[in-house]
Amino acid sequence: MSLRKKIADSQMFSRIVTGLFSGYIRFAYATSRWRREGFEQMDDALRAGEPVIFVVWHQRLMMAPFMFDIRLGPICSLTSSARAGSMVGKLLNRFGWENISMSSHKRHVALSREVLRRMKQGISVGIAADGPRGPARISATVPLVWARSSGKRVFAVSFSANRVVEFPTWDRMWLPAPFSRGVFLCEEWDGTVQRQISDAELEMLRQDFETTLDRVTDSSDSATGRTLTPRPDKAPRS
Repeated sequence: MSLRKKIADSQMFSRIVTGLFSGYIRFAYATSRWRREGFEQMDDALRAGEPVIFVVWHQRLMMAPFMFDIRLGPICSLTSSARAGSMVGKLLNRFGWENISMSSHKRHVALSREVLRRMKQGISVGIAADGPRGPARISATVPLVWARSSGKRVFAVSFSANRVVEFPTWDRMWLPAPFSRGVFLCEEWDGTVQRQISDAELEMLRQDFETTLDRVTDSSDSATGRTLTPRPDKAPRS
């Protein structure tokens, strides 16, 4: 293994990087003006001890700690076991989130069982609908499959700000710039995933949820005066 990889994989390097990012995120949040809209239903569910499925586009993931109030209930994120995903998981840990690492070697059945076990314990689950590698703003069916298995409610969430730092990642990941004007938006998905469902019906629900998450994200951009993010061709995920 090269020295560069050894450094990148070291626990000390991880602590330094996540410490810097968490410090920046807290500073950007504290120095900016924020509006929080549409979270009443999710917050009420959490107060009642009901875990939820919290879904965001990967581009807006970094502000998730301020979109979900862990004072109302615990939450567990799902992140890739790859280096970047592991770093995001450790970053969210700094804000009090738990984490499940999604390894390519872990069977989907085993992962789903772990997720359902957490939800039975009253722990909400947060996931990026298009993560960890995209394509950007094309939702997977995973949140809906978990909704079917658990019976839990699904919430689409987003943030936006009038000034952001954009990273050169596959989805152009955002962080707000300090001293910005921002908004957090949330909307409950009103679809129902039946126990017995065909692939065609599941695809229709996937598209419906994707539309909901797009609408919330576009609304957050409009609320901060941003030009709407161009959306990709909405072809089903392979």
